[in-house]
Amino acid sequence: MRHTVPIVFAFDNNLIMPAGVALYSLLRNAREDTFYDIFILHSAKSDLDRSALKQLEDRFDNFRIQYRDVGDTFDGAFQIRGINTVTYYRLLIPQLIPEYDTILYSDVDVIFQEDLRSLYETTDLSDCYIAGVNSLAHLHPDSDTYYASQLKLDSRHIVYAGNIILNAKKIREDGLTAQFLKEAENNYKFQDLDILNIVCRGRIKEIGMSFCATNKIAELMATSRAELLNYWTEQEIEHTIRSGLIHYNGIKPWKGICINHDIWWEYYRQSPYFDYNFYYDYYLRRMNELDGLSLSKRLKVLFRFFTVGQTK
Repeated sequence: MRHTVPIVFAFDNNLIMPAGVALYSLLRNAREDTFYDIFILHSAKSDLDRSALKQLEDRFDNFRIQYRDVGDTFDGAFQIRGINTVTYYRLLIPQLIPEYDTILYSDVDVIFQEDLRSLYETTDLSDCYIAGVNSLAHLHPDSDTYYASQLKLDSRHIVYAGNIILNAKKIREDGLTAQFLKEAENNYKFQDLDILNIVCRGRIKEIGMSFCATNKIAELMATSRAELLNYWTEQEIEHTIRSGLIHYNGIKPWKGICINHDIWWEYYRQSPYFDYNFYYDYYLRRMNELDGLSLSKRLKVLFRFFTVGQTK
């Protein structure tokens, strides 16, 4: 018996290669009886290159890809930190994909290390609108102040927006899409993340960290595990380290060095998108950057190497 798991992504041509690698990791780690119904949200104006993703069909038969046009809904929406309007597309998922009552969403700067069917089938949303992983925003003084003072939200319970499960049926029934669009007119610091946490407040389910192991969570696993144990069990943390979904929400591994950088490159090398020239140029560029460091910066690198992660 085949089990279907619907999952949505949103990107433009600037992220075709990372999107392909993310999808490759998703399909490679699927169970034999899991079938991914993949939806790509895009703007017709971007003329998305669909041919690149067709390369996956040569290796896998456990999926299909459908494209949904978001139109001009978010043209002119607020942009910050280089994050463009594509980030808002997830707010339209219940409207654009009416054939599913529950659906997953993921950014493309990720690596999937396990099948998602169990998460999809066992997460009980009940009256919740979305499910996501706690972002631990209260550990960042600026974010703590921002949520408490400006948005009047509890910073201890802000979830990431990059990997979520949507109760699409409930969102449609309660007319939340209109509220999302209204909030999108504001210039929120964290864009769609803030909108989802504002509109869905009180109806958000917090789930295991393995669905969104960000750079910050990965760092805390080494430096402040006791803090993580306030939210998750030791077993959940170990499971995340071994096979959790890695979300590179800071430095991108195809651009620079970051935690779990090696895992992304291993999937990239095995994927249909591996380009030896890109691979060579990346490492040549990194070596040239290191060779060009001043003595003081080299000493700083060594200091960080021998001290970061040593304190518990």
